[in-house]
Amino acid sequence: MWLADKERRRKSSQPTGLDRARITSTTVRLLDAEGLDKFSMRRLAAELNVTAMSVYWYVETKDELLELALDEVYGEVPLPHADDWQTGLRQLATWYRALLVRHPWASPLGGRYLNIGPHSLEFSRAVQHAVRKTELPPEDITGVIAAVFQFVYGFGTMEAHFLAQTTESGLTPDEYYRQSLKLFRSNEDMTQMAEETRDLVEARGTATIVEMHNRDFDFALNLLLAGIEAMRQRR
Repeated sequence: MWLADKERRRKSSQPTGLDRARITSTTVRLLDAEGLDKFSMRRLAAELNVTAMSVYWYVETKDELLELALDEVYGEVPLPHADDWQTGLRQLATWYRALLVRHPWASPLGGRYLNIGPHSLEFSRAVQHAVRKTELPPEDITGVIAAVFQFVYGFGTMEAHFLAQTTESGLTPDEYYRQSLKLFRSNEDMTQMAEETRDLVEARGTATIVEMHNRDFDFALNLLLAGIEAMRQRR
């Protein structure tokens, strides 16, 4: 009876107009706008126009809140309904890359936490279901998942870092690339390397950075899927 009374008093004194969903969505918006390093509970409270203690009615720690935010963005990944494994894996890999680029803070948090929220688990389940359709033996399933999604994690993380650098420089991605290339070519210490990579640079032609990233990602993903298919054919 005393414990029930205490719980009722606690709930009655919770801040009005505030709930975990609103706190989480605001956290995601702040992380997108200002980055992980600048995020704090005090900054979040100011954005919500409440005291920092009000936020702690709904989450116990900053880490708990960041885990909620991470799980929230995993909910943005649409789950495929493809019958064949290649289409399903391609869709999941493409959507996962988009998530990492759209939310650069998700990459470091993904390596910090267990990722066992409902949306994260749904994503993991969809990946597992797609890979199982390869009909490879169970001992190979985790290797396939690692090959595809650790590649995507690395690619998306590096892409997000590059875009963050361009934003900080005040240049567009294409301007940043052109200026970097110009500096690279004009550096006497890099003359030999510049010459050795000339054909690679020229092969990109007039493609934009977005086109370059998309082309590299698609080609690399195709290589992985072809490798998986080759493993299937060997069975």
